[in-house]
Amino acid sequence: MPEEQAFCVFVKIMYDYGLRDLYRNNFEDLHCKFFQLEKLMQEQLPDLYSHFLGLNLEAHMYASQWFLTLFTAKFPLCMVFHIIDLLLCEGMNIIFHVALALLKTSKEDLLQADFEGALKFFRVQLPKRYRAEENARRLMEQACNIKVPTKKLKKYEREYQTMRESQLQQEDPMDRYKRENRRLHEASMRLEQENDDLAHELVTSKIALRNDLDQAEDKADVLNKELLLTKQKLVETEEEKRKQEEETAQLKEVFRKQLEKAESEIKKTTAIIAEYKQICSQLSTRLEKQQAASKDELEVVKGKVMACKHCSEIFSKEGALKLPAVSTENKGIETDDEKDALKKQLREMELELAQTKLQLVEAKCKIQELEHQRGALMNEIQAAKNSWFSKTLNSIKTAAGTQAPQQPQPPLPPKEGST
Repeated sequence: MPEEQAFCVFVKIMYDYGLRDLYRNNFEDLHCKFFQLEKLMQEQLPDLYSHFLGLNLEAHMYASQWFLTLFTAKFPLCMVFHIIDLLLCEGMNIIFHVALALLKTSKEDLLQADFEGALKFFRVQLPKRYRAEENARRLMEQACNIKVPTKKLKKYEREYQTMRESQLQQEDPMDRYKRENRRLHEASMRLEQENDDLAHELVTSKIALRNDLDQAEDKADVLNKELLLTKQKLVETEEEKRKQEEETAQLKEVFRKQLEKAESEIKKTTAIIAEYKQICSQLSTRLEKQQAASKDELEVVKGKVMACKHCSEIFSKEGALKLPAVSTENKGIETDDEKDALKKQLREMELELAQTKLQLVEAKCKIQELEHQRGALMNEIQAAKNSWFSKTLNSIKTAAGTQAPQQPQPPLPPKEGST
């Protein structure tokens, strides 16, 4: 049990259970308890009472520690615990039960003992008997079975008060007055001492309260200064928060404009890429058509050449050109003209084909360059959002003490493959 609780139990026993009254007024209440115990012995143990009376063994010689210490002076704790439990449940009358039980169990030994032997038995032998828990338990059972009516205790108390009054009346008035004067003088001295103690305690309490009040005032001043500083910091923090919110709004607007600009550029780039793709497709289609037309014209020319007997003789069966050994000047001129025309037409077609291929390559390079520019622009926007803008928002969150929701990042548009 903690010390605080043990002290509270002690105070409760002293005041509410009447144990404090045993120590007051020159132990008057304690002598009343001894008178009641002797009366109970005379009623329940007459032979033992007569033996003690013959030995001039009075109750205060052996039972004082029973009442004043609740059997804790000599008896083992296993027995004392049971007694205190019964005391808390039944009150101070349980001491009479235990005392009568002890006298009954030790009756035979006490009847055979003399004055010295009886005192030694109460001091040494009796506590040793109950070191065993079984003996203590049987003793407590016997104590609980003993009947001690409260009415009889009240009756014995009244008899004791009557006896004390008769003794005081038979006493010499001068002695009684001297004793009463001495008692009043002691009470006066005790009250004066208590008054001095209370006055000293009052002064000490006032000084302690004054010191506590000074400390409280100093602490209040410190707290007021801290409160003013906190309010000032709060105002500065709110102003900084407002500025950061404005900066954030401006940054949002700037990024929104940049995003719109980037989206417009991406749209333009996409339109240009689509246009270039369309142009390349048209050029490819035109090239294929020109190649097909050239092939058809070549087949027609070949058919015409093979239809001509003179021209067919020039070409062998393997397709090799054979010039006749002897040819007229006119035929040579016509053949050269046709060859020159065919070569010129072939060169024009090759030149047009090369230009078409060059345009196609340039269009592909332009598409790749635009796609690279678009990817770089999107990476720059993404990096700016992830670095500077995020750091700015985090600093705003730290200063304002609130957690701003993270803005979703726009998804990157899928890159279109080059043709």
